[in-house]
Amino acid sequence: MKLTEMKQVLAERSIQLTKSLGQNFLHDANQLRRIVAAADLKKADRVLEIGPGLGPLTEILLEQVSEVLAIEKDARLVAVLKERFQTETGGTPVLRLLHDDALDYLKHEARDWSGWKLVANLPFSVASPLLVELALAARGPERMVGTLQVEVAKRLHAKPGASDYGVLTLLIQLNYELQPWFKIPASCFFPEPDVDSACVCLVRRAEPLLRDEARGAFIRIVKRSFSQRRKMMLKLLKQDWPGQRLVEEFERLKLSPQIRAEAVSLEQFAQIAQGLFGSPK
Repeated sequence: MKLTEMKQVLAERSIQLTKSLGQNFLHDANQLRRIVAAADLKKADRVLEIGPGLGPLTEILLEQVSEVLAIEKDARLVAVLKERFQTETGGTPVLRLLHDDALDYLKHEARDWSGWKLVANLPFSVASPLLVELALAARGPERMVGTLQVEVAKRLHAKPGASDYGVLTLLIQLNYELQPWFKIPASCFFPEPDVDSACVCLVRRAEPLLRDEARGAFIRIVKRSFSQRRKMMLKLLKQDWPGQRLVEEFERLKLSPQIRAEAVSLEQFAQIAQGLFGSPK
């Protein structure tokens, strides 16, 4: 779908795009192909697309996979998509279109996504919580490819000690390994966003770093540890766990009592969570 076609459809229907919904539509064919290539699609794949907009990515996905579940929040765009892909007349049997808030849907629709891939030009306003929701799901997608702000991509890829390293980094990397990301110029979107954009690719870990039952402890530890970045992690965690138990765990892992969360690796956080899981709070 070319930019001229996008503008024509929007004009014909008098659709004014809403910034609060993160409606910046990717129209550049080369960038769309790069995103699809990063997803490593097979004909038998099932794809979750969030925020299809006017359907430029949807169109490519339908040519390559067996099923696409597209979730669109804007009723005006849902009407366009239904007409374009003839979903109500059986024109595109591999497409299932939902009019819903994707984040609400993911939170309340408990389902097995392990046989699915996420491929989407994610709405910038909710890209991070959407990825976290899927990444922490009991059975998350085998691969997630999405566009988001460059600053978010940097946070996802951050290493211990970096200013971008934090809660988002760890919640995503617990279950997913990150592949190289690439920038997408603002000129490839309509309207052009005020921030730089990027495409990230996350692949589900073959072997989990943590048992499922300890995941809740991991999330709580990470969030508490970064609640005040400049404070000592041990002191912060004493709000949730007995001091002596924490000291023993830090000694076991050879972590300094004065260490801050930004210096603790993903693997060390996982080990702490595994060690503290089941301890009284």
